[in-house]
Amino acid sequence: MSIDKINIADKLSSFSDHWNPRILAGLNGQHIKVVKMLGPFVWHHHEHEDEMFLVLKGVLTMEFRGKTIDVAEGEFIIVPKRVEHRPVAAREVEVLLFEPDSTRNTGNLVNERTKINLEKI
Repeated sequence: MSIDKINIADKLSSFSDHWNPRILAGLNGQHIKVVKMLGPFVWHHHEHEDEMFLVLKGVLTMEFRGKTIDVAEGEFIIVPKRVEHRPVAAREVEVLLFEPDSTRNTGNLVNERTKINLEKI
């Protein structure tokens, strides 16, 4: 067994594309992921999984039907399963995600933004 520390800033500096989550580690059936976001994502929900979005850099706007919440650096939001939402980033945002390893980035949708086999970095 190998036990190593992970430098999140180093991992984030290794890529520049948006809306393409990377896996940093696994923990008890959960994935710890990082992603860079820019612009609006798609409206979606996750039937069986809650998601946690921890903003590392920038401001993430989480849109819900009838409500919008801005999440600043050092803050996080948990989106419960079955709640329709759309992440939006007016400027580039860096986010750490904590979610079950079964979670698909586009939830109930499959489209051009769906990522099936995530890269582990």
